[in-house]
Amino acid sequence: MAISVFVAGVCGCCGPLRPRYKRLVDNIFPEDPKDGLSKSDMEKLTFYAVSAPEKLDRIGAYLAEKLSRDVVRHRYGNVVIAMEALDQLLMACHSQSIKPFVESFLHMVAKLLESREPDLQVLGTNSFVKFANIEEDTPSYHRRYDFFVSQFSAMCHSTHEDQETRTRIRVAGIKGLQGVVRKTVNDELQAIIWEPQHMDKLIPSMLFNMQDSEDLDRYGTRQSCHALDGEENPSALAENCFRELLGRAAYGNMNNAVRPVLVHLDNHHLWDPNEFAVSCFRIIMYSIQAQHSHHVIQQVLNHLDTHNKNTPRVRAGIVQVLLETVAIAAKGSVGPTVLEVFNTLLKHLRMSVDFELGDSSRRNSASSVSSVRGRESEERIVQNAIIQTIGFFGGNLPDYQRAEVMMFIMGKVPVYGTPFTHSLSRDPGVPLCSCSQSVTSGFKSKSMAAALPPPFLDPLFSISLMEDSELRQLVFEILHNILDRHDNRAKLRGIRIIPNVSALKIKREKISKQDVAFMKKHGQQLYRHIYLGCKEEDNVHKNFELLFTTLAILTIELANEEVVIDLIRLAIALQEMALTNDENLPMFIRCGIMALVAAYLNFLSQMIANPPFCQHVSKVIELRNMDAPYLLPEHIFRDKCPLPESLDKEDSQLYFQTADMAECLAGPGYNAERLSIPYVPQVTDEDRLTRRKSFVDTVSLQVDIISNSLPEKLAEEITFETLKKAIDTTGLEEQEREKRRQVMEKFQKAPFEEIAAHCESKANMLHDRLAQIFELTIRPPPSPSGVVSISAGHTQHQSVPVYEMKFPDLCVY
Repeated sequence: MAISVFVAGVCGCCGPLRPRYKRLVDNIFPEDPKDGLSKSDMEKLTFYAVSAPEKLDRIGAYLAEKLSRDVVRHRYGNVVIAMEALDQLLMACHSQSIKPFVESFLHMVAKLLESREPDLQVLGTNSFVKFANIEEDTPSYHRRYDFFVSQFSAMCHSTHEDQETRTRIRVAGIKGLQGVVRKTVNDELQAIIWEPQHMDKLIPSMLFNMQDSEDLDRYGTRQSCHALDGEENPSALAENCFRELLGRAAYGNMNNAVRPVLVHLDNHHLWDPNEFAVSCFRIIMYSIQAQHSHHVIQQVLNHLDTHNKNTPRVRAGIVQVLLETVAIAAKGSVGPTVLEVFNTLLKHLRMSVDFELGDSSRRNSASSVSSVRGRESEERIVQNAIIQTIGFFGGNLPDYQRAEVMMFIMGKVPVYGTPFTHSLSRDPGVPLCSCSQSVTSGFKSKSMAAALPPPFLDPLFSISLMEDSELRQLVFEILHNILDRHDNRAKLRGIRIIPNVSALKIKREKISKQDVAFMKKHGQQLYRHIYLGCKEEDNVHKNFELLFTTLAILTIELANEEVVIDLIRLAIALQEMALTNDENLPMFIRCGIMALVAAYLNFLSQMIANPPFCQHVSKVIELRNMDAPYLLPEHIFRDKCPLPESLDKEDSQLYFQTADMAECLAGPGYNAERLSIPYVPQVTDEDRLTRRKSFVDTVSLQVDIISNSLPEKLAEEITFETLKKAIDTTGLEEQEREKRRQVMEKFQKAPFEEIAAHCESKANMLHDRLAQIFELTIRPPPSPSGVVSISAGHTQHQSVPVYEMKFPDLCVY
């Protein structure tokens, strides 16, 4: 009987003998979960936890046990109460003992996230976000968030049937990722969050929700989404989280942060169209630190390399994104490897041209001509995007770096004598010159010698000799960008007879000594290419406009008294070329040259403020207005302007006379005597090459000296008159004296630069002749075993049959 009483007493004491923390935890749960958390009992539990922090881990473990049991039994009311209690304990307790409690808390959050109930997932996420906002006193050495990154990322991609529920889950997932970011990015011990396996989940989850908003109707559903609270709009919340993540990225983490963006855009085919891609990189460039901008640019460039064989629209989309990043980047943020960046862009430009040329070469065999032409137009989009990007790059560089880039680009342009092994449908020099034009836009240099060094000037002038009017236009536009240091070009736009030049308010400064030296060294080269550019048969109105602007800018920026005389001599030579027509030019070109000379001399006479000179020019222009309007720019460049059958050289009043101009300029300041010396362009190596070909037509250069080495015999009958002419040398002596007089006069009055150029050209011609002679003398005779021929710079052995060999007459019997 006593034993039974003892056992009953023990059983009755089980409740009171339970640990106090368990009793306190049990008391916070009401009998009816609908009544919610008992506030008084929660205060007792909180006071106990603060007073005895060593019990926190046990409290957390017990709460986790109860919550796991309630989740399995679907007692969701108790689950909500348990999580609310955990949240309050987290907010109230800050001590070393909270570490084990946090582990229990995260275990409970994980349980909620694993459930398939949206309400529980949202509940667990909200608790995790509250925990993420708590700043812990000491870092955690062992805590990891891999599970939470994966689970929150999965919630961001929710495909729940109900749209409202789907939005709640996605918002919760984004908030959870934002909590993970805030909890980890500032903790050096949690640098593992920046590793690729986590970034590959974080970044695409944010982009997916941002992209989902982009897919909505821009003017209907999209506006209604923006009308929602930012915390309930997945797109706005994802964008904020994306910005926050990028803003916390250090230099070493930029690769892992940007690479998933590029992969996401690839996987979802978002380069064409590329509105979302552009939007993403705008966010990136505005969110990251300014000193990291060049790193993003380099990433996009590398991505462009990996897509070098993709469709033109994809490559154009990537280049346009690159253009946006460059436009946003701060000045000078392109990075230290400037030439490497430009080299990459130029490489892709050349590849695009090659793709276009390959398509055009297959046009004849293609089944659909329209598809090939469409591909070509798409490649043009790629090329234009690259050119525009290079221009933005150049605009972000200081002038000294821009000068290096200009020379670097011109070094990529093929010059005369460079063989191409395929027939081109479009000159590859056009895109490269367009790049140079975009880079030189806005370029200002105090010294022309620094702005136009020979490595840049020589290939540029070489291009101006091409039979491609578009190329020549680009060359002069590049020159204008560099020469026009006072922004006078807009005032000179359009070739015309300017009645009052002073009304243009042209800005100019005194010519510096450096610029005077530049003109002494390179002036003849400038005049020569202007002279040759005027007589191109495919010149159009724009070509003459650019030529007029070039002459005017030279006058404003670089003309002293000596240069003014040289420019007048050049104008007289152009007039003489149009009159004599030794080049057999079309009548439109001849009249265009006459109009150019009239417009320029009118401008020059007013710039130097010489009244007699102005009067002479005005008189000629008035006579042309009455008798020969086709010799003025306002008429000849008008549509359907009637052209004359010929130009009457005898009607001298319609032309500018050298003697009259020399008389006007007589006096101090100008050496008017030099006007009597006709301008003759210097001869260079370019003239001895196949100058009249463009990049398109220059396929290869083959020199066959064997067949032309022996001149044909000319049979001439020797008569008495022939011998008499040979003995009579009176006429020859007079011609020789006249020739010596002209040479002496030229060496006495011509400028030193012109004399030096003339002597140099003669020396070059002598060198070329000697090289041909040595090649003939050293070359072995032909043999049946083979002969060596030179084709496009490569030696080729060709077998020659004996019956086709040509022997000298003395060897044949």
